[in-house]
Amino acid sequence: MTTSAVQTSRGPVTRKDVARYAGVSTAVVSYVVNGGPKNVAPATEAKVRDAIRVLGYRPNAAARALKLGSSETIGVVVPDNTNPFFTQLAHAVEDAAAELGFGMVLTNSDGSLTRERKNIRTLAARQVDGVFLASCVFDPDVTELEASEIPSVLLNNAGSPPGLSSVGVDLQAGARAAVEHLIGHGHTNIGLAIGTNTGNQLDGREVGWLATLRDAGLPDGPMLHGPFSRPGGYEVGKRFLAMANRPTAIFASNDMQAIGILRALHEAGVRVPEDLALVSFDGSLDAEYCWPALTTVAQPVKAMAEAAVQALVGKGRGDELQHQILPTELIIRQSCGCK
Repeated sequence: MTTSAVQTSRGPVTRKDVARYAGVSTAVVSYVVNGGPKNVAPATEAKVRDAIRVLGYRPNAAARALKLGSSETIGVVVPDNTNPFFTQLAHAVEDAAAELGFGMVLTNSDGSLTRERKNIRTLAARQVDGVFLASCVFDPDVTELEASEIPSVLLNNAGSPPGLSSVGVDLQAGARAAVEHLIGHGHTNIGLAIGTNTGNQLDGREVGWLATLRDAGLPDGPMLHGPFSRPGGYEVGKRFLAMANRPTAIFASNDMQAIGILRALHEAGVRVPEDLALVSFDGSLDAEYCWPALTTVAQPVKAMAEAAVQALVGKGRGDELQHQILPTELIIRQSCGCK
């Protein structure tokens, strides 16, 4: 049979056209396209796939979603996907979701609550099956999702927000590991470069940094705020350098800030770690390939993504609220004074 034998001039190729071309039922075409629920003999599947290729058939995603009651799509909102940590996290979420047959739509809030809410409204309008929200605040507003009955999981969130499941890491414990390591190198004046999250809740990294200093009987070090970015870290680094009693070590709240600080220190001729030690947080790939390579508190990106996906669309879907706190790992490199 030739392509011309199939009457498709009236519009897009349909499942019925594919069935006629392959000499099978529309149900068999459905089984091949959807991977089930019934098995199809290899020879028959080959005929159907050949018909799909020859005719250029494209399944109607909207019709499929309507029939299944599912878009088979999840939405992800991150503050900034140019941040290597969020790039890795979104990639890991995409991989974990794909294992369950879900596609992904990624949006950026640029650290803005207004844009975050707009992205949430857009995803709700697209009727995604769920949303992962890496918010720029610890207790985000998900009213839009609740009104649309779209489940959500807070990603990269160490809190226990009411009415929401969350997956994050123990920020305080991670900060403690970083600061204790710097104290072990003999530092007594340890500064903190912290981000500019909005909201009333203190960042766990700040809490852990301060508690560790006080537990060691050391004075509170200087703390400077700046955006979670390379330029933000660069400006913070210059401000640390301008201090009369500048710290001998800095704990940066993310790798991008630390990389910006490194540039400021290099420009000023300050040697790392000989003149000033530096430890960061996140464990992104960039931390390994800057110079000197950063000692960093690594977050378990793959485990976080898998736990979040299971809670939203996997085995944990519909269960009671889950607040999963995963451990971090201090990765030792050169910037702290080791090796």
